[in-house]
Amino acid sequence: MTGNDSGRRSGATTTGTLRLAQVLAGAERGGAENFYTRLVAALSDVAGLQQRAFLRGFPERTAQLEKAAVDWQHFTFGGPLDLLGHYRYRRALRRFAPDIVLTWMGRASALTPRGDYCLVNRLGHYYDLKYYRHADYWVGISKGICDHLIAGGMPAKRVVHIPNFADEREVAPVPKTSFDTPPGVPLLLAAGRLHRNKGFDVLLRALQGIDGAYLWLAGSGPEDEPLRQLAQDLGVRDRIRFLGWRGDVTALMRSADIFVCPSRHEGLGSIVMESWAHRCPIIATNSQGPGELIEHGETGLITPVDDAGALSDSIGQLIASDELQAQLVDKAFTHYHSHYSKHKIVEQYQNFFHSIRQR
Repeated sequence: MTGNDSGRRSGATTTGTLRLAQVLAGAERGGAENFYTRLVAALSDVAGLQQRAFLRGFPERTAQLEKAAVDWQHFTFGGPLDLLGHYRYRRALRRFAPDIVLTWMGRASALTPRGDYCLVNRLGHYYDLKYYRHADYWVGISKGICDHLIAGGMPAKRVVHIPNFADEREVAPVPKTSFDTPPGVPLLLAAGRLHRNKGFDVLLRALQGIDGAYLWLAGSGPEDEPLRQLAQDLGVRDRIRFLGWRGDVTALMRSADIFVCPSRHEGLGSIVMESWAHRCPIIATNSQGPGELIEHGETGLITPVDDAGALSDSIGQLIASDELQAQLVDKAFTHYHSHYSKHKIVEQYQNFFHSIRQR
């Protein structure tokens, strides 16, 4: 399906209004896609800002935008042969006449030309920069990604660091005995796309050394069957619950004793903020984002990448100490609200948009 040029308007433009287009050509599910919806909805409450979302028409996402009273249009955002789809998207973008266009990830950035607006590419990972060089500004969600942009030739004065914020909605915990989990066992949670970069195979190996602990693994992806087979081979299959893709990870966090992020590569690790905001102690590997965010022993525990033994030892240490769990949770919760809360991050985007509009 393609978008219609009339869009879904929630109000007329007023004098001094900043017109912002947010463009996502991503998949139906994913961390970046979730945060796109969260940020667009949060900015809908900002006075003097008129937004329109340009995206693929996945019903769950568009329903959330409708609930937040966000204007949106949907497009195919297909490959090189989708010439009609590309034309319709670019025509609709011109008709909206934005002051700023914020594109998310490679496809949306590559398909959005320069125009009579300020073009901003937002990067959530260490992507190949060939799709991003025509922008006016770049937002990196971690300091490491900003360094990657600058090392790749983007002018430092046009690279801005703005991280993500968590889904802060209050949620009720899922009963700990859900998914046929025995009562009273140490409960671990991990979540994300089932992909090699996420390192869930390392977590399964670590689980071998933690007697009695159970794991809820929330996610879907190409490693689903290989991980199930690995769990069987390691003799831990009966202690793992493969939950599939879940839209209630924060509720699962409220139930779990420990959240584990075993990634080999992680641009920011927004799930770190989720664990902080929902008071679930976290153990993560020293991949790019979590290694930058977490202060070891203060806001979480950090272990080396690809070291199942070290990960197992840290999980065991945390299971054994209620006092350490409480210390990590309290410090992380305070740190989150001081630096990464929704209010803080929305304010950073507001200030950034107004600063580039005036140039």
